[in-house]
Amino acid sequence: MNAHVAALWRHPIKGHGFETLKHVHLAEGGTMPWDRRWAVAHEEAKVEDGAWSACQNFSRGAKAPQLMAISAVSDEAAGTVTLSHPNRPDLTFDPDKEGAAFLDWVRPLMPEARAQSARIVRAGDRGMTDSPFASISLINLASSADLGARMGQDLNPLRWRANIHLDGLAPWAEREWIGKAIRIGTVELEIREHIVRCLATTANPETGVRDADTLGALETTLGCKEFGLYGVVTRGGEIASGDTVELI
Repeated sequence: MNAHVAALWRHPIKGHGFETLKHVHLAEGGTMPWDRRWAVAHEEAKVEDGAWSACQNFSRGAKAPQLMAISAVSDEAAGTVTLSHPNRPDLTFDPDKEGAAFLDWVRPLMPEARAQSARIVRAGDRGMTDSPFASISLINLASSADLGARMGQDLNPLRWRANIHLDGLAPWAEREWIGKAIRIGTVELEIREHIVRCLATTANPETGVRDADTLGALETTLGCKEFGLYGVVTRGGEIASGDTVELI
């Protein structure tokens, strides 16, 4: 195996923007720092600040595809996030203090027939991951490319909203990793589960338009809607883009 980290990503506000990183420290049992640090509860949600809640309580790309085209840049020292979208002016704000400005900014991106975004909630000491346990998500770029080839179109891997993009693997090799451990840099992760995908992946992260039947293609290819892996950090440390990946 000659795998390596092609890219590192986090999503400061769940469902609202992807942000690239060159390196990061992962703590044992933790999520990517500042990944899903906040989430946007809709008007029908039942959530509490600081507590983990299931994804159906939040505004997200599965219900509002235009959200998939948001990108983000965090300023950890200032506590701010800058959001960009092809159809909106950039917005820099403090999610803990300036939720109203964000709600005004995001409103034009929300379908009128869906529950509207109501407030930003803080995730507490772990990210508001889709999994009920603190996880790091990984995808194999070769698998994404293979799925796109079967569909006859290029798939931007940002559709999958993963933290770690892996390159140098055979297509679908990662499907054999459940229950195994990997080492990246000085970090070790236990591969816990496959990720079950939703309609968010059908939207193009450059345009926010649904333009790919990713779920149908996964059903045809694998007989399920799984793509990517959830890992749990069992040994903390540093990882960086370019680091090698090995099964241990």
